[in-house]
Parts: sequence; structure tokens; C-alpha cells
Amino acid sequence: MSAYFVDSSALAKRYVEELGSKALRAMLDGATGCRIVIARITCVELASALTRRLRVGEIAAGDAADARADLAADMDREFRIVELTEPIAMDAMALAERHALRAYDAVQLATALHVNQVARGAGLESVPMVSNDVELNVAAEREGLAVIDPNVLRD
Repeated sequence: MSAYFVDSSALAKRYVEELGSKALRAMLDGATGCRIVIARITCVELASALTRRLRVGEIAAGDAADARADLAADMDREFRIVELTEPIAMDAMALAERHALRAYDAVQLATALHVNQVARGAGLESVPMVSNDVELNVAAEREGLAVIDPNVLRD
């Protein structure tokens, strides 16, 4: 069974049609038995992204409402959500400085590193980070994480 740490930039593709959506949905299909791990802040980032897209007319009101409902359901039944703890926040501060990351990107990376540390400590496989944020992906690779960019997978 595969596990993936999915950041906001990639997870948005599950709810709004864009480049990489088909590939991401196939990769994260529940029928495959994969586990989807997200940072708690991902829920905030997705709510914000949906609202912004609605406000600028990129999505219709009904589509935004459907996406919000799907996100809420997935949060309840499908995602493993990692809370922002003090150690993760401290690591995020260091990562923000080391890689000049935006705040939430640093939290995403710190959380992905935490998830991998826990997985390795339990004798499990590494958990790749799924993201299409170029700067975040570069930082993640520099920190030793495997990165999957759904924008470069075939739709």
C-alpha cells in the first residue's frame, strides 16, 4: 500500500479541473488502497483557493460548493491529517530560512519531513511528497524527499 504526502497545490487538482488533475486522481484513487497524508493547513489553503477562484470567475458557484463539500467529506473519511505541532513549527521556521520558502510552504515541507521520519522509524517505506510548487519541490529534494509533480505526469 502506497502513502503520499500531498500539499495544497497538488490536492487542489482533485477538486478543480486543471493540468495534472487526471493523473493526480488516478494516483490517489481510493481503489488503489493508497493513503493520503496532508498537513492541517492544507484544508485552509484549499478553502482559500476555492474562494479565490470563485471570486475571479474561474469556477462556478455550484462547482465551488461541490468542491467544498467533497473536501469536507474527504477530510472526515479519507485523509490522514497531521496537526501543526511545536516541533513541526520550529522545523518550518528553519526550513523557511534555509530555503527562502513562503510560510505555508515551509510548514508543508516540515510536515512532509515529519511524516517521513515517523514512517522510517516504524520501518515503513519513505513517503513521497506530491506537489506542483516548483520552489517547494526544489527545497524538498534538497532535504532528501522524493517528489512527484502531477503536472509532469501524463493525464
